[in-house]
Amino acid sequence: MPLQYGAVMLLCTLVAYTLDQLTKWWVVATMTEGQVTPVLPPLLHWRFIRNPGAAFSIGTDYTWVFTIVMVVVAVAIVLQVRKVASWGWAVALGLVLGGALGNLTDRLLREPSFGQGHVVDFIALPNFAIFNIADSAVVSGVVLICILTLRGIGMDGRRTTDDKPGTPGDDARTAGDQGDDDR
Repeated sequence: MPLQYGAVMLLCTLVAYTLDQLTKWWVVATMTEGQVTPVLPPLLHWRFIRNPGAAFSIGTDYTWVFTIVMVVVAVAIVLQVRKVASWGWAVALGLVLGGALGNLTDRLLREPSFGQGHVVDFIALPNFAIFNIADSAVVSGVVLICILTLRGIGMDGRRTTDDKPGTPGDDARTAGDQGDDDR
């Protein structure tokens, strides 16, 4: 039932977005910019920065481009909701959407100006970019999309081999059973 997949996608979006915004609020309220707080030294620190660019602070002079890209990504994902009939795809797209909306909120509402706001980043690992929960959600969702794609599972829950005539097991499946490997 498509409504179930949409509900899972919405739940993942809300969880990712809410966790992202709450942690950013906590960082801004309790830390000063540039502050480093050891969490699990030397592996994990909180380090409060405001990032005008993308990952690894790329494109710091083009903040508005990232705002437009996030809006396009969010709209594209929302337009796919009716096609989703797979638990994996519902989770993956929900995570990407929640993360995109989390960072989009920063771009729209944080300083220095509307559409060019700097994203709050605070999770610091050794020899890696500083990131946030939204970034983690987007990356996790994209990794899941890659895994689903490599396994041949489409947004409709079907494996690519389900569409090919003469595939072993075709006659054993009914019209309503399209393989529930992912569902």
